[in-house]
Amino acid sequence: MTPAPPRTDRGRLLLVLALATLVTVFTATVPLLRDWFDLRVYYGSIDNWVHHGGRIYDYRVPGTTYGFTYPPFAAVVMLPMALLDLHTAIAAALLLNLAALVLVLRLLAGPAWRRHGWYGWALTACALALFEPLRDTLSFGQVNLLLLALVLTDAALLATGRTRWAGVGIGLAAAIKLTPALFIGLLLVARRWRAAAVATVVALGATALAASADPEASRFYWTEALWDTSRVGRLGYVSNQSLQGILARLGEPDRAVWAAAVLLVLGVWALRARRAVAAGDWTAAFALTGLAACLVSPITWVHHLVWLLPSFAVLIRTGHARIAGALYVVLCTSVVWLWFDDASGVDGFLGSNTYAWITLGLLLWLPAGQQPPDRRTGSRSTSTTTAAPSPVAPTISPASVQPESASSGTAAATAGGVFAAGGAAALDASSEPTGSTRLPALNPQSSSERASSYTADPPPS
Repeated sequence: MTPAPPRTDRGRLLLVLALATLVTVFTATVPLLRDWFDLRVYYGSIDNWVHHGGRIYDYRVPGTTYGFTYPPFAAVVMLPMALLDLHTAIAAALLLNLAALVLVLRLLAGPAWRRHGWYGWALTACALALFEPLRDTLSFGQVNLLLLALVLTDAALLATGRTRWAGVGIGLAAAIKLTPALFIGLLLVARRWRAAAVATVVALGATALAASADPEASRFYWTEALWDTSRVGRLGYVSNQSLQGILARLGEPDRAVWAAAVLLVLGVWALRARRAVAAGDWTAAFALTGLAACLVSPITWVHHLVWLLPSFAVLIRTGHARIAGALYVVLCTSVVWLWFDDASGVDGFLGSNTYAWITLGLLLWLPAGQQPPDRRTGSRSTSTTTAAPSPVAPTISPASVQPESASSGTAAATAGGVFAAGGAAALDASSEPTGSTRLPALNPQSSSERASSYTADPPPS
């Protein structure tokens, strides 16, 4: 029988302190920290470019063959690092990522953000600290949370009918990293022509700005570096949880097979995303797009899977909190690293691709356009503190927007928006993943095959 959650503030404080201690011990002792490797790549590339007259894409992290792999505009955005020392840059990146995480949770939670007191959000923070894509993003110094925040800001603008600036966030995200460009495709599928045009113009304008700053770097990236996946890493490395990664772990990937799989996934995505938009469910539409982008990208490292967070919000909103919790726990376990050395056989095929199977399953099954289940109202609370939201993902409310007319293509959203009115009841604290989540007894590396020490042939992010 599952023990009841504490119902007094003192009991809740003790539980939070216990969980925070477990999480702290876990993150401090289990070799999962990545030593800010990706941030060191960014910092070294900018320093080499600005202070030593070198080229952006020539820099390599000492002792490795890995350097900058993003579009040139990403380097332009990172130019302020040239004014900082490395440790200050690390601190700034950590603060920016935490701020982006708060914004992401705020956008997904909607009005529920204010409904769940300190206890609920403390539990959420403890659980998020165990989520492998998130902890990797923070300890690598990665940019994916910042891009997710930009994209979800556009989702909020579209859902609430404030479409004047819709598309700017998506355009900037696509200029910094190519994966979010699929969200421009979502705007086209949804017939949001103005937002799609804004996103495209912003992305092209940012790219042109980078080209004016360093024409040679832009030429090299768009004609050579972009097409050379070896600069990013080995396709068959276990952290690559994309369709290409699945095929590469089976053997030498066939381009025709991969292209067919990508087209099939994009077809499913377009169909489901359009239905979600027609039902006014922008949260689900953006969640489905994040899932599809992770699958079709040639390389999707584990830390890229922060794009799954909106899917957990959709699951909870539509009454599938137990499923969300189970999937979330799996994504906390680092289970794919059990096949770090050998992904052969049936067990290797199934186990080494666990996160990719979760992503594919969510793309096929994620509820879209559904209202949350009816809940009883007027029940008496046994505590003065509001029930905690599930730490597996923020609780969000049903979409209140109306389906868009296919002929008009105009936004038809109420002021409440997709993140607005209503409210989903929180999960019982007894169903929450905690610091006791069991991880495999091994020394998992990362998307770049490095932690506190390097292994052979580590790919970069």
